Amino acid sequence: MGIGFSGFPEEGTKFLRSLKRNNRREWFQPRKHLYEQHLKAPMLELVAALNTGLSRFAPDYVTDPPKAIFRIYRDTRFSADKTPYKTHIAASFSRRGPERLKAGGFYFSVAPDQIEVAAGIYHPEPDTMLAIRTHIAETHGELRRLLANRKTRLLAGELQGDALTRAPKGFDPAHPAIGWIKMKDWILDVTLYGSLATSPKLHDEILSRFRAMAPVIDYLNRPLVARKPSRDLLEVHW
Repeated sequence: MGIGFSGFPEEGTKFLRSLKRNNRREWFQPRKHLYEQHLKAPMLELVAALNTGLSRFAPDYVTDPPKAIFRIYRDTRFSADKTPYKTHIAASFSRRGPERLKAGGFYFSVAPDQIEVAAGIYHPEPDTMLAIRTHIAETHGELRRLLANRKTRLLAGELQGDALTRAPKGFDPAHPAIGWIKMKDWILDVTLYGSLATSPKLHDEILSRFRAMAPVIDYLNRPLVARKPSRDLLEVHW
């Protein structure tokens, strides 16, 4: 059971259900304090508890709780859907360091009807995409072994994401890992029952999946992580 987190209060999931039916500013603003009390405050506690677990197997992804949690407000500039609020609450854990904006990380969201737990790299820039594809082409046997791990298959599912219809330029269409090389996203994503939101089991269910996903995320991030100077180079420079 997650230390310090006993689940979201029932009032939190009720608020999200009501927000889905009344997704407009006039309804939300007078009730914003309910969102802060029943959703945001528990979410801060949950992220802090998950950070404790991440520190044991993925310390580079520990994230300050207020920075980890997504805003409730939707970006409607380029969307046909102009409803102003998200009907879930979510958080992400990015890798610390100069590669933060390129590297993959962990994510989860909580809604009344489902819990989403994911990790991976989503819509990377072209240079990042090329680095990952080259890495997979050269080391695909390792990725195959990681994804074949029984616990990974059980808790994290299959590697998924949008993909090209043809092999990208410079890659052999007959390459044994061409299915992964053609991908434009590399994501592990599972959905859990929404009833977990109010359960003290929620923390452990999320953390166990993060743990199962971590080796694959480390693999995908390897070509993106800034190389640290060797001791010899540091000594010469000094």
